[in-house]
Amino acid sequence: MNNVLIIDDEIEICESIKLILEYENYSVEYSTGGEDGFSKLIANPPDTVLLDIQIGDANGFDLLQRIKKFNRFINVIMISAYGTIQNAIKATKLGAFDFLEKPIDRDKLLISVRNSCEQSQLIKENAEIKRTLHGTTQIIGDGPKTKKIKELISRVGEADVRVLITGENGTGKELVARSIHENSLRKEGPFVEVNCAAIPNELIESELFGHEKGSFTGAIQNRTGKFELANKGTLFLDEIGDMSLQAQAKVLRVIEEGKIMRVGGTKQISVDVRIISATNKNLKEEIQKGNFREDLYHRLNVIPVEVPTLRERREDIPALVNHFIKDVCEKHKKPLVVFAPDAIELLRNLSWPGNIRELRNIVERIIILVNKKEISRYDIDFLVPLEKIRIEDIIEETNSFQEFKEKAERAFILKQLEVNHWNISKTAEDLNIQRSHLYNKIKKYGIEKGE
Repeated sequence: MNNVLIIDDEIEICESIKLILEYENYSVEYSTGGEDGFSKLIANPPDTVLLDIQIGDANGFDLLQRIKKFNRFINVIMISAYGTIQNAIKATKLGAFDFLEKPIDRDKLLISVRNSCEQSQLIKENAEIKRTLHGTTQIIGDGPKTKKIKELISRVGEADVRVLITGENGTGKELVARSIHENSLRKEGPFVEVNCAAIPNELIESELFGHEKGSFTGAIQNRTGKFELANKGTLFLDEIGDMSLQAQAKVLRVIEEGKIMRVGGTKQISVDVRIISATNKNLKEEIQKGNFREDLYHRLNVIPVEVPTLRERREDIPALVNHFIKDVCEKHKKPLVVFAPDAIELLRNLSWPGNIRELRNIVERIIILVNKKEISRYDIDFLVPLEKIRIEDIIEETNSFQEFKEKAERAFILKQLEVNHWNISKTAEDLNIQRSHLYNKIKKYGIEKGE
């Protein structure tokens, strides 16, 4: 059922429209005040708003702008007793879906509301299809670094400029790129991805710009390149640091001219594309080595976005784990499981060289291999390799070799105790030391169960 909100200071108009629409099986709410109406819209976003131009002291055009700023995909039909051409033009320029003159004709009302709700439904279905195909673009977590990335995405999305995303493998650079696209004015356009590292150098130009039939061996038909496919949308060049110098030169030319030419073609094709690039390489170093063009670097790096490692945002790990639990259980059609606090804490304290991608893989591995509704740290010890102890953190936190040895020994003993479920005899046997010696070490380092 489609939801409609009426905002008009004349209660008789509201009641009349409500009666007409409810008879046609719409769910209808109304408000006779601008602020109250906007509050209802925020609490329960409708598919369509019927908005009067003058609501008491409130201005309908101002409210229209606030609605579109809150959610530009909510359709607003303006209604007014002053149905001038100027008002209709102004409403359209501000983003109104339609303009109806009072007294409102029943048939015109139903046609306009029906068309508006159908468009709204199509937008929702399109978003759901994108979510199903590509996954969510939501950035999980509320830590300081994650909040900073979210704020940056929000600001960058609105500006139609090129973005260069840097960060280690597995940090979520593609997710950031998709989020920027989804927050941009090009949201309704295509998001086309090219993994520059996965395409052989001899084929990268054909992949990007397309080719004409017979232009090279194997070109048995015309092919549309990624730049053309991304027209009016976003082209995501992943692993841009692995692109050949020849292809880099052609990408630079496209940025400068806004036109491409297919391999073997003679006609230039205009393209309107926003480029978002990503790399795990230090492009400044690649420039010094002669592997990357400096002029292209400066063209791509209008807005730099550095994605933090998982080690730098450990406070987000509980939220990420819970997100992956739902995702994995749904994927494998398994009942929802719970990770106990000690299991979450164990995962928080790992080094995660593979970042978020590695965390998701381990959560999936645990859910598949551990057949329990509630999973504790003792259920997952065997799935967490010993080398994941945060040695790099120990190095950063120590000032002497002796201090490093003691901290490393403490971490190693604690890990062995956990693996053996705090069986002192078994742990001492595995470490090839006497039980009394192990007790002394536990006391010396202040090792406690459950830390």
